[in-house]
Formats: sequence, structure tokens, C-alpha cells
Amino acid sequence: MAKDTRSKETRTQQTTGPLGVALIGTKFMGRAHSTAWGKASQFFDLKRPPAMRCVAGRNPEETCAFATKWGWHNSTTNWKDLLSNPEIDLVDVSTPNNLHAEMSIACLEAGKHVACEKPLAGTLADAKKMVLAARAAAKKGVRTFVWYNYRRCPAVALAHRLVRDGRLGRIFHVRASYLQDWGGPDTPLLWRFQGDLAGSGAHGDLNAHIIDMARFITGDEVTEVVGAIEETFVKERAIVANAGGEISGKGARASSSSSAKKSGKSTVDDAVLFLARFKQGAVASFEATRLATGNQNRNNIEINGEKGSIKFDFERMNELQWWDHTLDPKLRGWSRIMCTDGSHPYAGHYWPAAHLIGYEHSFISEAADICAVVAGGAPIVALPDFEDAYKTQCVLEAAIRSARERRPVPIRELDKF
Repeated sequence: MAKDTRSKETRTQQTTGPLGVALIGTKFMGRAHSTAWGKASQFFDLKRPPAMRCVAGRNPEETCAFATKWGWHNSTTNWKDLLSNPEIDLVDVSTPNNLHAEMSIACLEAGKHVACEKPLAGTLADAKKMVLAARAAAKKGVRTFVWYNYRRCPAVALAHRLVRDGRLGRIFHVRASYLQDWGGPDTPLLWRFQGDLAGSGAHGDLNAHIIDMARFITGDEVTEVVGAIEETFVKERAIVANAGGEISGKGARASSSSSAKKSGKSTVDDAVLFLARFKQGAVASFEATRLATGNQNRNNIEINGEKGSIKFDFERMNELQWWDHTLDPKLRGWSRIMCTDGSHPYAGHYWPAAHLIGYEHSFISEAADICAVVAGGAPIVALPDFEDAYKTQCVLEAAIRSARERRPVPIRELDKF
């Protein structure tokens, strides 16, 4: 591998020409991110369009096949090869949560921009290390990003703008839930159910998204988790040799030819619910679970304000429900905004009005915003960096402590360096 002889300052201050991107991880998020990097310059006019240089994975045959299928120029089984590659400007870390810190910090120290999957880390301690590394790298022009992709749904970005423009007035309630149903007793012991790899279960995977979304839309910060419940419903899960589908384990193979079914302990939560307070006075409830039968990917948020309310449900991601309380009482009612018009955030980069976009477009829009920022421009709506994502990590930690210690947990107790 050729050594990058350019200075870190030279590499990070470039604002034109292709942005050399590398990806670590070839599973579910690897596919989503590959789609994003491959499509971003087709939908957005970018000063630094992404060039998909290299993908890193563990299995050489699978990684090579992944590179060919998803458009990566090269592949490697050693992610550290990326650190000295002069063609790579940004590394996308899409691995299990326990690897985020080591990989991200090494890439930052090598002068590479980093886009890391959420949550920021598996533990608050690792998240702190990542923030400190990001602060040091920022002095040399190196940027960090975190894939909280739901900010890029046009409906969510519109909700953010409505609050920012004062259309809801004073916020009273935030009511958020992220409900999935794939984590039943038949789902095998995937890495997502192993605490040493995932850090947490539905909490870090799903509550992280709705905490970030609540912070983003309201422009406010959680100050205290008042109380919480943590529950693991399925204590033992089948051990498999091949995980199959990365989410549900569909197609997983047994760990041996023995007829005796082997199982292992699930060491993460299946569900976490908690109550919280925001700095500007709103009260909030959050719920995440993988056992809400009948809810496949129901990411919901409702915000009630003095002048109006909004509702968003990802299972109807192109829509935002809006209640305008400033109208004459006889005209008030929930209205549906179809967030596909060119005047809505991001929507104008895709299809004509009511020609719907999907899950992958939230990642495409984030990849485009990342490219814009690295080129010295601005994102369409705010991009979370490591500092921003650390605030969500503190709320995650406060909720778990509250559940286990059965007490209120102020965020100031955790947000320290």
C-alpha cells in the first residue's frame, strides 16, 4: 500500500475534486451507505463528488464480491490499510458499535474525515474518547459526521423548520417511540443481542434515533431523565454459525449438525422506556422495543406546542401531519402535508411531487450533505458531528442508569470531560 506523503493539512483542506471514500463494513448498513455514496452525485450537484475507493470487511471472498456488486474500486480485509492510502479522504465506519471508537480515532489521527454509524459508541467512555479525538483533529481541518439519517427525511426536516420558525410556539410535549417486531423468541443470537458488541439493544439502536430526532426538531436539549424501565423479554437465543439477515436473522444456519439446539444468553435490552425533561420546559416520553408485534419499523414522534402540533411516522415517511392551532376553531383539524414538493427540504433533488422517496434516500441526502461540508459548503439541515452525537449518547446513558438505579439522572452528571 502506497504511503500518503501529503501533509494532513493538505489532505483535509482540499475543496474541489473527487472525495475519496472508504467503507468499513459490508452488511446491512454497508449496503445502505454504498447506495448513498454511489447515488449522491447523481441527485445532487457536488463540488466534491464521492469516489468509492475501497471497502474493508473480514471475509476476503465476501468483501471482494461486495465491492464488485456495490461499486467499490478495491477491497481489503485489513481496515488499517485505509489509514495510509493517499486516495482516501474520508472513512465511513459501519461496524458493530464496539469497534467505532478504535476505528474512528485511528482514522482521525491519520487525517481522514470520519462518518460513523450511530450510536456514536457502545459505551459513554468510548464516546468521550471519540469526542476528544475529534476535537484534536478539528484543529487540522478534519471533520466528523454521524449517520442519524432520519434528519434527512423531508418531513422531519420540515418539522425542524416549522419549530425553528416559531410555528409551534412554546413546546409542551415530545412523545416519541420506535417500534419494531423482529426480535421475538425465534430470532437467533445476532451481534445485536450481545452486549459486548452492541453496547445495548433496542435502546442504543432505536432510542438513539428518536432522541436525536427530538433534539433536532425542537432545537432543545434533554436536561434530566426522570425515570426509566429496561426489560429483556427473551433471555436465551439460538446460537448460529451464520447470522443470515443482519436484522431478523432470516436464513441463519445452526451452529453445528447436532440435533441438540444450542443457545446463549441475550445480554442486551429488548425494550427501554423513559421519561425526560427538556431545557426549555417541555416534558417527553421515549419508547424503543423490538417486540412490538405488528410494528415493523414504526419510528414515531409527536410534538405539541402552544400554536400547533406535528406528527411523523416513518412507515409513512413522505407525510407530516400538522395541526395549526392559530386557525379559527371551526377550521382546525389534522392536515396531511405530502412532503414531496420541490419546496420541501431535499425533495426537489429527487422526483416530481407525490412520486415518493424511500429509506435509501435519507442516506443519499446525508452523503450529499457530508460532501458539501467537506467542500467548504453548508448542509441543507444540520449534520450531527461527534460532539452533537455525544449529547444523544449522554441521554442514552442517563436512561439506562435511571432504569437500573431507579432514580432520576441529570444529564450534567454525565456530560463531563
